Amino acid sequence: MRIAIVSATAKQNGIPGYIRALQKGMESMGHRVDVVDAWTEDGYKLPGYEYLAVVAEQISLFGGKMPESLLKIVATSGGGIGGKRSAAFLKKTYPFTSKGLSNLMKLMEKEGMLVNWSEVLLNDSHAEAMGKRIGV
Repeated sequence: MRIAIVSATAKQNGIPGYIRALQKGMESMGHRVDVVDAWTEDGYKLPGYEYLAVVAEQISLFGGKMPESLLKIVATSGGGIGGKRSAAFLKKTYPFTSKGLSNLMKLMEKEGMLVNWSEVLLNDSHAEAMGKRIGV
């Protein structure tokens, strides 16, 4: 399966290790995986993928606010991501992550994505294990 991991980190600091671990887990199951950095790339190529995995970090402690880069990349997808199967992953950065995960899923579903899996990523090894479960 052709999968795009959309990396929407809180700050523009490249692709973190836990996203690379998620990619490694998916590739070990035979999938073709590309990482799309929401800070530096646009969403025009997202419609070409069979599955979208959005990995975000919330930027506020209580409100569960998502990074502006995620809103930008979803807006530039041209509406071609509607109907795509997808997964919502949130990196555990604050004690209260349920609101952030809920906001992430609402944002994805608002754009028409079919979110069939959501998870809070705890660390690199947990991310790799979750990557191995894609498509199972």
